[in-house]
Amino acid sequence: MSKTLVLASASPRRKALLDQIGVEFRVHPVDLDESMIPGEEALVHVQRLATEKARLGFEQLTRQETGLAVLAADTVVEIDGKVLGKPSGDRQAAAFLSRLSGKAHKVHTAIALVTNDQELAAVSSSDVEFMPLSEKQIAAYVATGEPQDKAGAYAIQGIAGQFVVHLSGSYSGVMGLPLYETAALLSACGIAPLA
Repeated sequence: MSKTLVLASASPRRKALLDQIGVEFRVHPVDLDESMIPGEEALVHVQRLATEKARLGFEQLTRQETGLAVLAADTVVEIDGKVLGKPSGDRQAAAFLSRLSGKAHKVHTAIALVTNDQELAAVSSSDVEFMPLSEKQIAAYVATGEPQDKAGAYAIQGIAGQFVVHLSGSYSGVMGLPLYETAALLSACGIAPLA
């Protein structure tokens, strides 16, 4: 029996990336507390959230239907051992960008896929280096509104792409859904991209 893929996210970026690899899916956003557990490391945190989101979406939907595969993801930025999630407002967005200015950081995106008989997960970690940013550049970028709802307060596929001096890893992973790992997980549960 073929599975129905559900994306447990309201992110337009994740939706666009899934569209890009040619799979059919529908969207069912889930609401989850994304707070870190004290002492939790970045990789553990991002993997836990992706898995919890996928499980929650699966639990919510399987009350009404069967044959589902629920995909979820979570992204964090890590710099100097500190995790930068989504900024709480403009002031925090500016602080995050000041911290990233002229430095290298890591972007971790975890994905999880839950079906009736499988729970699969993967993580993509990329290294990103930013150019030095002036206070004026930071203020102008924050004023665009783009940093809101973005891990680390920036969108690599948007205006902030001009700040990136170097990227080593997965561009789609930095955007929020690593396509190589996603396609591998989908194939492992019988959903073939481009089929």
